[in-house]
Amino acid sequence: MVLLDGKALSAKIKEELKEKNQFLKNKGIQSSLAVILVGDDMASQAYVNSKAKACEECGIKSLVYHLNKNTTQNELLALIHTLNHDDSVHGILVQLPLPSHICKDLVLESIISSKDVDGFHPINVGYLNLGLESGFLPCTPLGVMRLLKAYEIKLEGKDAVVIGASNIVGRPMATMLLNAGASVSICHIKTKDLKLYTQRADLIVVAAGSVNLLGKDGVKEGAIVIDVGINRLENGKIVGDVNFEEVSQKASYITPVPGGVGPMTIAMLLENTLKSAKNRLH
Repeated sequence: MVLLDGKALSAKIKEELKEKNQFLKNKGIQSSLAVILVGDDMASQAYVNSKAKACEECGIKSLVYHLNKNTTQNELLALIHTLNHDDSVHGILVQLPLPSHICKDLVLESIISSKDVDGFHPINVGYLNLGLESGFLPCTPLGVMRLLKAYEIKLEGKDAVVIGASNIVGRPMATMLLNAGASVSICHIKTKDLKLYTQRADLIVVAAGSVNLLGKDGVKEGAIVIDVGINRLENGKIVGDVNFEEVSQKASYITPVPGGVGPMTIAMLLENTLKSAKNRLH
């Protein structure tokens, strides 16, 4: 069994991004990422802080806008409008979830696609579905693809199962695997017999947010298992969606939680931000 070490790979990528960022600085461009947080969700604050720290490590300017939970939808849209037209800002990210009185889809669509470093805008989704590299790809599935590539795992011809059908992870993950030549099945909470799909899969990506969703009886010998889930137990321990102790006994490759996909997500966010800044040169 080989552990897919996202923490080590992300550190390597960040070093490469430092050099790319310095190149842009030499050309007179200071890359910058604007992150908007609405409300006081503790997990969201932790994510925003980690993104700001990662930006600092790579020399990317971090702009954090922390708005109170009573911020209106129009006020949030006005801020995004201002950032859209600020040439010194290269990436805009709105931390999810948003308060219930704000329409998430409307907010994400309001971010101009050329600064949508999360890859959620319909235009960028269109680029992904067409197999084009012109836009920005969602950071978590992109991080998974980079992790698989780093370990020279060939995807062409493999039977892949993605558990989870969100627009943030599951759907774009399935599309990326399909674009790479894998045969893909998408499962979700309404799938009747999950094991029917996972027991025959060469590659399983689990992104459902359910502790111990995948055990050893759900995977075949030698399967590649990618755990995107992040769940906090009552004792404070962070675990994924996969029963790691069980599945690692059968898997050929597996990601740990934490230290697997999470660090890769942030690394891809930084990479997308620098891609946007580099586009400014042209």
